[in-house]
Amino acid sequence: MFPRLNRRLSRRAVRQVSSGVTKLLKSAAKLSETAARTGGTVMRQARTGGRAPAEEPVSRPSGQFVDVDGLQVHYIARGRGRPVVLIHGNGTMAEDFVICGLVDQLAKRYRVIAIDRPGFGHTDRPRHRLWTAAAQARLVHRTLECLNVERPVIVGHSWGTIVSLALAVQPGRELRGLVLLSGYYYRSRRADVAMIAPLAVPGVGDAARSLMPAALGHLLAPQVFRHVFKPQPIPARFKARFPVGLSIHPTQARASAEDTASMNAAAAHLQPHYAKLRLPTAILTGDADAIVEPAAQSCRLHEEIAGSSLTVLPGLGHMIHYAAKGRIVRAVDDIMDLANKNLRWA
Repeated sequence: MFPRLNRRLSRRAVRQVSSGVTKLLKSAAKLSETAARTGGTVMRQARTGGRAPAEEPVSRPSGQFVDVDGLQVHYIARGRGRPVVLIHGNGTMAEDFVICGLVDQLAKRYRVIAIDRPGFGHTDRPRHRLWTAAAQARLVHRTLECLNVERPVIVGHSWGTIVSLALAVQPGRELRGLVLLSGYYYRSRRADVAMIAPLAVPGVGDAARSLMPAALGHLLAPQVFRHVFKPQPIPARFKARFPVGLSIHPTQARASAEDTASMNAAAAHLQPHYAKLRLPTAILTGDADAIVEPAAQSCRLHEEIAGSSLTVLPGLGHMIHYAAKGRIVRAVDDIMDLANKNLRWA
């Protein structure tokens, strides 16, 4: 009886994955048709194996590498003083914090370190490891140990807030505090998770990604950027400097798919720890965020974490580190000040 039930469940799982991949490929085909109508030249390059638009410069590492247990981790470091560590979100990289100007602002009085998470930017993502939020937090911790960083303030954006919280709840991690930007903290029903899950399956995802030419990724990238920045326009400095080619590279596409597929599980694993967290925490969110719902995520987290502060920025979307750098720097300053006081937790 049970072997038969297992076979039925296996066949059902295969059908679900196959169905998901089919939907994805159909969607890709529709996008390809649209792209062909609006960008014939680019699509002709894609069909003939042409390269990405020639005007985009080749992206080179702007920081340094450190060997962490055999993995070369890329990081960008600026300034001196007490340490502030920046952890980026999904689909982006440490360079994003440089482009928005946050690194330079913080580096005026702190030692700032922005780290490329596994598979993003210039850090690899070995396939033999399962890169859960906890695993990524352990890598960040080991990276900071290798760089002799002690008691940092951790600033996480979007998916980076999940890694930041995973770092905070793991035993033996001494932090000064957390600054959480546009974060995702509680599982919810999300269409992007359901759609992207098949692309996180080894082999299946690789096959699906191989059918998407790089030139199509370049053509569709502006639509994605408009969505994550809305209601603000895409900043000119982002358009000029963000390495699109690196962001759509197969390794980063795989990392993005795996992180998206695992975000609900990561949030569910962290949720029981929120009420027990005793760490200065600043939560910032835009009330017009089109990626995460502020009331269901940031406002709810504020109610659970004792002594946390909540800043809801009117009219701002998901990328608040571009539009509200001053508020973020102020939040880091406040955390630094709190870390030097004897705090009483409710």
